[in-house]
Amino acid sequence: MKLVVVNAGLSNPSSTRLLADRLAADVVEAVAAQGDLTSTTVLELRDLAVDIANSLTSGFGVGQVKNALDAVYGADALIVATPVFNASYSGLFKSFFDLVDVDRMAGKPVLIAATGGSERHSMVLDHALRPLFSYLRAVVMPTGVYAASQDWAGNTGDTALLSDRIRRAATELARAVGMGDTDTASIAPSANEAASYDSAVESAGISNFAKLLGG
Repeated sequence: MKLVVVNAGLSNPSSTRLLADRLAADVVEAVAAQGDLTSTTVLELRDLAVDIANSLTSGFGVGQVKNALDAVYGADALIVATPVFNASYSGLFKSFFDLVDVDRMAGKPVLIAATGGSERHSMVLDHALRPLFSYLRAVVMPTGVYAASQDWAGNTGDTALLSDRIRRAATELARAVGMGDTDTASIAPSANEAASYDSAVESAGISNFAKLLGG
């Protein structure tokens, strides 16, 4: 399995890269459990910023961007991770994916992830990232992963919940590649897995929106 990780984190070290690395590690483990090996390539968009800008103005991939796009096209699966800027993905992240060929993204399994300073930005997964990759005709995994600053601060409940979500998303991606299936219903967690995750959410003291709205 060829796994490509697209990291749009700008700092070094970066919480976005940390999240991407944890996702990749769990995917490698999940694929190994299925009896396969994984080759992982990480694309650091911060290192490609100038070439991305030149590619946008020229209309085609130039410099290292061409190699990066070829890696994306040749991947069996993608992990994409971006920091949240102004309630959406970063401009660098969007600029890179503006360069991809839609036809060559069709049917490609993608795990979406994002980081931000507050839990309030978690909806970026469903309101920005998921629509982008749906437009690109990729197969977006049912579980996206968002990590807020507090998830790295040693808060036991939040840290455990993030780890569970990372494991769940990684398992979905491994299943999608292993089965060669583009039906998200078949890669979603089983009823027992979903119940276990819901229990973890409740134990962490996090209510779902339906309960919040219901008072």
